Amino acid sequence: MTSGDRDRDHDLENETVLLTGGTSGIGRIAAGRLAERGATVAIVGRNGDRGVRIADELTAETTGTVGFHRADLAERSAVRALADDVLETYDRLDVLVHNAGLSSRTRTETADGVELTFAVNHLAPYLLTHDLLDRLRESAPSRIVVTASGIHGRAGLEFEVEDGRFAFESETAAEYDALEAYARSKLANVAFTVELADRLEREGEGEDESGSEKELTANCFHPGFVPSTGLFRDAPLWTRAAMRVVSAVPGVGSTPAAGADRLVRLATAPEFGDRTGVYVGSGGVEAPAPQATDPTVRTRLWTRSADLVGVDPQWP
Repeated sequence: MTSGDRDRDHDLENETVLLTGGTSGIGRIAAGRLAERGATVAIVGRNGDRGVRIADELTAETTGTVGFHRADLAERSAVRALADDVLETYDRLDVLVHNAGLSSRTRTETADGVELTFAVNHLAPYLLTHDLLDRLRESAPSRIVVTASGIHGRAGLEFEVEDGRFAFESETAAEYDALEAYARSKLANVAFTVELADRLEREGEGEDESGSEKELTANCFHPGFVPSTGLFRDAPLWTRAAMRVVSAVPGVGSTPAAGADRLVRLATAPEFGDRTGVYVGSGGVEAPAPQATDPTVRTRLWTRSADLVGVDPQWP
């Protein structure tokens, strides 16, 4: 029996999965596949009507239950409200999947004064994990899965020496590059995942007494180049046009279904019940870009992120 067969046979009837970005692209497909195996899946999106419709459709089509939670992950208050809603609605949380993402075409700041792409793609997962960590612990063995990207290797995270702020925090609208901002946020995803896994292990969340399974794992993955998703809906016109052209070329890029397969694998496969802090690409577990594993970069990212969302950097 292959690992894929074992994954499909794994019963998720008593498990709850929170999946951001679950109303389109690989998120919607993954939500359906998890619900097909009996899971209770909480999907998160910005469009209320669309989200409710998709949740109802997936519940009717599968053996599981899909619920919708509306949230604009650009704002810190909305992320915290989402966490409160999840804690009130579900008495357990077996898998937390950070899959929501965007690429802003211009330099835009959120109501909290943070560059939009970075706020949604990195700070929202950082804060949501912080607020839901105790429920994940209570439900252990549990997992955290982060949708990253292979494009993280082209980015860098630079910090101001004086105050530890990100260098990009002071960039002007003219200096802003949408692709660079997206790549930077994906580098933060990978570095966050590696640092989180390391911190959890240091505090004793590692192997149980049998040595067979971690209590709480954190892993990230590259879904492949999927030009047909809505990720670049806010990107410049030329980028969106290029995505449409590329998506029409046979053999170029990947499909949402393939990306969803990888997401579901990290969320359910036995091999990722006892591995943590890894980056999974098209060839399996791969070494991410050096900056993503650099202890200094990881620590500074963690500390500045805590500062931006208003939590104690000493967590967990």
